[in-house]
Amino acid sequence: MKYVDVIIDNKTKHTDNLYTYACPFDEVKEGQKVYVTFGKGDRPKEAYVFNVKDSLEKELKNIKEVKALDKDIVLTHEMLETALFMKRRYLCNTIDALKCFTPAGSPLKSGKKRKPPFEGREGEDNFVSELTQEQKNAMNEIIPCITDERHELFLIHGVTGSGKTEVYMRTVDEVLKKGKTAIMLVPEISLTKQIIDRFFGRFGHENIAVLHSKLGPGERYDEWMRIRRGEARIVIGARSAVFAPLENIGAIIIDEEHESSYKSDTTPKYETIEIAIKRAKQHNAVVIAGSATPSVITSVRADAGIYKRITMKERYNSVLLPEVETVDMRDELMKGNRSVLSESLYEEMSRCLEEKKQVILFLNRRGYAPFVSCRECGYVVKCEDCGISMVYHRDENALVCHYCGRKVKLPEKCPECGSKYIRYFGAGTEKLEEEVERLFPDAGIARLDLDTIKTKGSIDRILNDFKKRKTDILIGTQLVAKGLDFENVGLVGIIAADITLNIPDFRASERTFQLITQAAGRAGRGDERGRVIIQTYSPEHYAIQAAAAQDYDEFFEKEKTLRHALGYPPYCDMIQVVVSADDETTVEEGAGKVEELIREKLGREAEDNLIGKRPAPIGKLSGKYRYHLILKSPLGRRKAYGEILTIIRDSLAEDKNNKFNVAMDINPFSFM
Repeated sequence: MKYVDVIIDNKTKHTDNLYTYACPFDEVKEGQKVYVTFGKGDRPKEAYVFNVKDSLEKELKNIKEVKALDKDIVLTHEMLETALFMKRRYLCNTIDALKCFTPAGSPLKSGKKRKPPFEGREGEDNFVSELTQEQKNAMNEIIPCITDERHELFLIHGVTGSGKTEVYMRTVDEVLKKGKTAIMLVPEISLTKQIIDRFFGRFGHENIAVLHSKLGPGERYDEWMRIRRGEARIVIGARSAVFAPLENIGAIIIDEEHESSYKSDTTPKYETIEIAIKRAKQHNAVVIAGSATPSVITSVRADAGIYKRITMKERYNSVLLPEVETVDMRDELMKGNRSVLSESLYEEMSRCLEEKKQVILFLNRRGYAPFVSCRECGYVVKCEDCGISMVYHRDENALVCHYCGRKVKLPEKCPECGSKYIRYFGAGTEKLEEEVERLFPDAGIARLDLDTIKTKGSIDRILNDFKKRKTDILIGTQLVAKGLDFENVGLVGIIAADITLNIPDFRASERTFQLITQAAGRAGRGDERGRVIIQTYSPEHYAIQAAAAQDYDEFFEKEKTLRHALGYPPYCDMIQVVVSADDETTVEEGAGKVEELIREKLGREAEDNLIGKRPAPIGKLSGKYRYHLILKSPLGRRKAYGEILTIIRDSLAEDKNNKFNVAMDINPFSFM
């Protein structure tokens, strides 16, 4: 008889401990998924083995037995260690961390076969025989670490089109030669497809597994098992692929490391790059983070020597970076131009289309109009569940809440004063598409946003049509700004560069700079120099000026100085505590109770580091009222603050009289 210590798949905090069971199965392993009964009612539960023992140090009464083993799901010691790291760092339950490593689906019945998710997809023949000098320099830094099996962190800071992907693929090739495995992370599914094609072309379908959120549970299970059996040595995917069950990892690569999608906004609220570093360290592997616009946090760490910075300043084939023009939309209004397109952008689009070049228009706001308002009393239609302005969607002729998905009919008259002068204002991608169709009736036009990619295969269809030049003008949200590589794009128009500047978040300027720079980087990726037109009402803002000048260093120095002066990350950790409840009185009282406990635990530190309770910027979401508190944790104090907050949260959860929920997020990408 063996004995095992297990973590039970139970959501309550007070059961997040190791429980000992007798195990009649001699083949049981550390990390194995097992089936047990738990609690007074002997409820059937799944569990994960952390320790296997031949005997007990002291006799336990009424010890229960493991009922069965799952022979497929076995986590490695490294995965268990990473899960424990996540519990400490992100204030989550151990089981929530463990589930990141396991597939949600199930095996098929005997004899049946599921079609692989990317079967039949053609790879891209993309072998590059001659590297640029900058690419050679990068490989000269990376290869010795792979050869010596030395854990190292690299930041590849390369301008758009500089050939970072080729460096990634050469790195993977070196890793495979050493008999090791590799993980390639990308931020968006739309971008994943292009990367997949390039990797399939270089390494073949049989060596690659793909993991991302668009896979069904069954597809995900099959890919997970292929990786676990050692059939796939390369894993490509979005955020969750960092948990791939690979052994003997040689490299983890994070493309576009600055992207917010690498931060999980659901429990556990992890930072992908931190998980990558933790796993790589245990395998003596390299971590490569690449971007044309590295996050301020990563750049500061590179300056401190935590990352080795590799710079790639030249575009591949020595093509110049695009020529950039900034248009002040206030001047357009003065000239009487009320179109969403400036005169300069319209003329440049006309010229581009005449020359058979393609155009990308970037507007980071979907829908037709961002709000509907009464011109007599000023009433704005808001979601009843979220208190947020509802967006008009022409395709559905309805108002839609972009937070909870609620839909209502467009009112014929003002619900407040009865006026018939109620209409939509502003412009989203739908309205931009309508305007472009009117101005360029003979052009092939497509739109790429969350509303046009709801069906399976729609992203592929839209991007393939653009690649094959069936589409002349591609209109889209930030999906079009992320890594798409089309050589015939002669012009990129950035319609409203200021949208992200006005978000109540210390990263607003950084996001604006990154989005403009990344969108601009889609132009001129062939043999000819491209052109970019930035439309803005804030041409004097340093983020827009630096993006127009394509000068990362200028932006970084300014932003770093501001963050240091104001005490924002990376010079502290910011912890958001969100309290939610069914009514306003309860949520305010609950937030007050949380604040009182924090002040009690922190003492005088709270005076400087706690921003007390207040309604969250989105004060109501999905029917729940919301308050938040912000805690600034000085450098070196994150662990202590985390332990204090965990104690507070657990004590509140155990009090059955509390009618509110508490959620915590460390360094969130949105404080809304």
